[in-house]
Amino acid sequence: MAFEDWSFGKPKKGLPWPNGEDGNPVPPAFLTHLSAVGLEGQIAISLLESEGIPVVTQHPNGGDFGKIIIGFSGTGLDLYVPMPLLEDARGLLESEEFEDDELREDDLV
Repeated sequence: MAFEDWSFGKPKKGLPWPNGEDGNPVPPAFLTHLSAVGLEGQIAISLLESEGIPVVTQHPNGGDFGKIIIGFSGTGLDLYVPMPLLEDARGLLESEEFEDDELREDDLV
């Protein structure tokens, strides 16, 4: 660990947002809306970040207020990724859901 990474504050979360050819940050693209209140959002974020895809989240329709007051947002979670990585992120989430469905079918047999 480099000396520059040491801090007395909270560690930085997430991956750095990529820049375009002009040096400005690339625009975010809407990936998906997760309506579950549980850990589904954190699992999706961890999966994307483990593949090097940064994620920005937003709680729609005033959900940020609910998250502050009661600790979770009842409106779900919107995930945004860098525009150039959108297709990679979609493929990653779709393949992961497919694997989960296969496991559930095997459990029923």
